Amino acid sequence: MNLEKAYFASGCFWCVEAIYESVNGVHESVSGYSGGYTKNPTYESSNTGRTGHAETVEVYYDSEIVSFSTLLDVYFGSQNINQVNGQGPDKGSQYRSIVFYQNDKQKELILNKISELEKKQDIKVAAEVYPFEKFWKAEGYHQNYERLNPNNPYVRNVSIPRLKLFKSKFPKLLK
Repeated sequence: MNLEKAYFASGCFWCVEAIYESVNGVHESVSGYSGGYTKNPTYESSNTGRTGHAETVEVYYDSEIVSFSTLLDVYFGSQNINQVNGQGPDKGSQYRSIVFYQNDKQKELILNKISELEKKQDIKVAAEVYPFEKFWKAEGYHQNYERLNPNNPYVRNVSIPRLKLFKSKFPKLLK
């Protein structure tokens, strides 16, 4: 199996990790931080909004099963695409939407998807588009958080409903 990586920020990484892990062809997604200017960010430091980082997931996927383009459909289809600096109840620059590209082809795909969405829905897509630089893995207790903490109030009230909505919109992409 030849796994590739992709990087997405879209609100709380607990939610985003669970969404990507439900997609056929995704081997794993890891919660962390990216898009900032400080080294070794932590949950506490990134949540101040002063590190520049956003909660991000590193997605390991088999490109023979799921394409980067489909991962972009998952990304844009699993969030409020015009909410600036957050998703749902999570507000602040650490929850902003960012799509990270690793080459010109990915950048072109991202920009084309954004253009299509803006024309089709007559809105401004809030996602920022950055070249990928560095991913910092989050603390261990954040990994697989939704699956390991199903009775957490945030998970019950925000993460699980967001995952269910995604699954209802994209049943053909699910494992």
